[in-house]
Amino acid sequence: MIRCMGLMSGTSVDGVDVAITTISGEPPHVSVRLDHFETVPFSDEVRTRIFRLFKPDVTAAEVSQMNFLLGHVFADAALQAAKSAGVDITNIMFIASHGQTVYHHPVPEEIAGYSVTSTLQIGEASVIAEKTGRPVAADFRVRDMAAGGQGAPLVPFVDALLFAHPDRGRILANIGGIANLTVLPRGASSEQSVAFDTGPGNMIVDGLVSRFTEGRLRYDRDGRMARQGQVLENYLASWLQMPYFSLQPPKSTGRELFGEQMVERWWQDALALGSRAEDVIATATEFTVRTFAGAIRDFILPHHAIDELIVGGGGSYNPAMLDGLRRELPQLTILTQMEATGIPSDAKEAVAFAVLGYETYHRRPGNLPSATGAKRPVVLGKITWD
Repeated sequence: MIRCMGLMSGTSVDGVDVAITTISGEPPHVSVRLDHFETVPFSDEVRTRIFRLFKPDVTAAEVSQMNFLLGHVFADAALQAAKSAGVDITNIMFIASHGQTVYHHPVPEEIAGYSVTSTLQIGEASVIAEKTGRPVAADFRVRDMAAGGQGAPLVPFVDALLFAHPDRGRILANIGGIANLTVLPRGASSEQSVAFDTGPGNMIVDGLVSRFTEGRLRYDRDGRMARQGQVLENYLASWLQMPYFSLQPPKSTGRELFGEQMVERWWQDALALGSRAEDVIATATEFTVRTFAGAIRDFILPHHAIDELIVGGGGSYNPAMLDGLRRELPQLTILTQMEATGIPSDAKEAVAFAVLGYETYHRRPGNLPSATGAKRPVVLGKITWD
């Protein structure tokens, strides 16, 4: 039995999610208890500097400096959470940090005679180890990519390990900045699981809400704006034709496709058309609903008997999004992450990286080749010893 900590900052760039967990066993029988969870928000300056990294004119110096700055921010978040939980940091066996993704390019590109894919998560592990005095497992995605995978999604390994059911076919959804899903067939082993990114989650909605409210709001709380609007069907139709949605899984995507540049396109179009804020937010919400439901109808239901859709991530707190999924997928029982598993939606990814760190710490593979496309299972991450 090991007490460890998972750190995560996702595509929404809200702050550092910290999960203190107690984990025991080994695959296929691993037990996880969530002892404490909190989100330590980024300061406005740190958040602004992170978003600066997504601009095309960012410099290597800025990326380097932010790598170390976020190491300090993640370390302080870990120390704060330990204090809040009343846990002596020396009783944490290790810290597993996903870091902050600033670039993800899973499609091979020919460069200098090599077929190159790449991904970059920052938040220097050496700084975290130095400030906390604990070993740090980090940089999880690159090993899967080196083995021919897309480096994402990684959470499905944990989904399959913890949430597969002998009698019910399940889809576990994470609707964060990007939406992804894991298919857990009835009674199947993890090797039979399927997982992929479906496309946009909350990233476009959040970006547009921030623009329409001049930064007063960062997301559509309880789906209020979407519920007051009407979907702009003609505008939505063209976006639904994006090639990504017809690609066969495994596949992964990120901010490069569904991030700031797309938000800016929607914003400029809204200004040009004179569209109401509520209608644009309703349309962006429906964009997530239809692409997510469409992926299930096109790629999952023809091949698997599914009973339940379990929704986690920020989308699980958006009634407009949940209502849309129930409308589009009436044949499935739709539950939230908390209802179905007892783990809060906010905590899921931080818990997942604690589990992935647990596997790394024991030198066991932590990827799911059926999800990432890797040639074989590999041990993920790099450990910086205290």
